[in-house]
Amino acid sequence: MREEARAAAEIAAAAGKLLLEIRARLRTGTPPDVVRAEGDLRAHELILSLLAERFPDDAVLSEEAPDERRRPGAPRTWIVDPLDGTREFGEEGRADWAVHVALLEGGALAAGAVALPALDAVYATEPPPRPPTPVSRPPRIVVSRTRPAPEARMLAARLGGELVPMGSAGAKAMAVVTGDVDVYFHTGGQHVWDSAAPVAVAAAAGLHTSRADGAPLVYEAGSTWLPDLLICRPELAAVVLAV
Repeated sequence: MREEARAAAEIAAAAGKLLLEIRARLRTGTPPDVVRAEGDLRAHELILSLLAERFPDDAVLSEEAPDERRRPGAPRTWIVDPLDGTREFGEEGRADWAVHVALLEGGALAAGAVALPALDAVYATEPPPRPPTPVSRPPRIVVSRTRPAPEARMLAARLGGELVPMGSAGAKAMAVVTGDVDVYFHTGGQHVWDSAAPVAVAAAAGLHTSRADGAPLVYEAGSTWLPDLLICRPELAAVVLAV
């Protein structure tokens, strides 16, 4: 899947570049909601056009138009979130927003990329990111800025850990990949486009990825909902799941 992973990274980067251009309008006084809406729409249109050029036979499931090229049962489906962390995108100076591009083939995540445009970074399944270096510290648990799960608070209390609020799901997952945090634990439910690309990249980096109870994450084009998610350093998986 080297070609698909490279394509995912290139397409995510292209959408990120466009989003940075749109976001610059915040500095000229354009209202944030206008910038957010334009970013969502134009990034979606660009990603779909680039996927259509390179993989015309593949289905696409996008947050911005879930039924536009969605074909349940298709052998290959690209799952994309053109702008993950729309709230943060509209707040000048924030970097915790992302672009997600992932390929689902045969019921499994086959390739993926997460771009963090404000940080000029793209993480992909090929070549995979290096696993984070082991550290000796109380675990840092990344949670939603606006909806931190009570279970995450309980986890932090039980492990003597620290909660780290952050925006986009992609930014949270990549913070585990880079070692800035140690655990991403979410129980409030997400759509598949929120986590498909982040999970693909995190798994390629050797991180633990699962449901909150340790069950495998199952992605399919016929359903867009996942109730919960755990991404963490592999050495912490057993203790986190035990809690």
